[in-house]
Amino acid sequence: MDLRERLASDVRQVLKQAEVTALFVTHDQLEAFALGDKVGVMREGVLLQWDDPYTLYHRPANRFVAQFTGHGVVLGARVDDTPQRAVHTALGVLDDPAVCHWAASREGATQADLLLRADDIVHDDDAAMKARIVRKVFRGSTFLYTLQLASGEQVLAHVPSHHNHQVGEWVGIRPEVHHVVTFEPDPRA
Repeated sequence: MDLRERLASDVRQVLKQAEVTALFVTHDQLEAFALGDKVGVMREGVLLQWDDPYTLYHRPANRFVAQFTGHGVVLGARVDDTPQRAVHTALGVLDDPAVCHWAASREGATQADLLLRADDIVHDDDAAMKARIVRKVFRGSTFLYTLQLASGEQVLAHVPSHHNHQVGEWVGIRPEVHHVVTFEPDPRA
């Protein structure tokens, strides 16, 4: 644990023990997640979402909150008209009974933008689906890989650093999406 993490943990513990309510202002979402029982995301003086850190990250209220609270990409998708609201993507069909936000409120099959976090994509050498590494960033215990799918779309993946593949190499991946988050398609995309 680095100094900042230890300090955040210590401050949180002191406040809990003293039963004190405090308001911290930061631009560092990891610091906010470490310190807060509730975290708010503001933009231009407007509170966009006030939630526990887990919900804020996994069920962001809108695109800005999604992009502010972690690594992710947005892919085009189609949400079908079944009660399960399955989401069809270049990665296959994703199922989440609580398909989040915009698509859940629509009737009929519809186009949507799907948020995929780096932790939604799992490196798996034995997987049938392959993706080409177009960029990698070393982060100590992990790499952050930018991967290009056969469709041309890109996704991100956190991969343990002992899997030191080279840029240009094709690796096996599989989606492991437990929180399907959709938004209205961005007309600028």
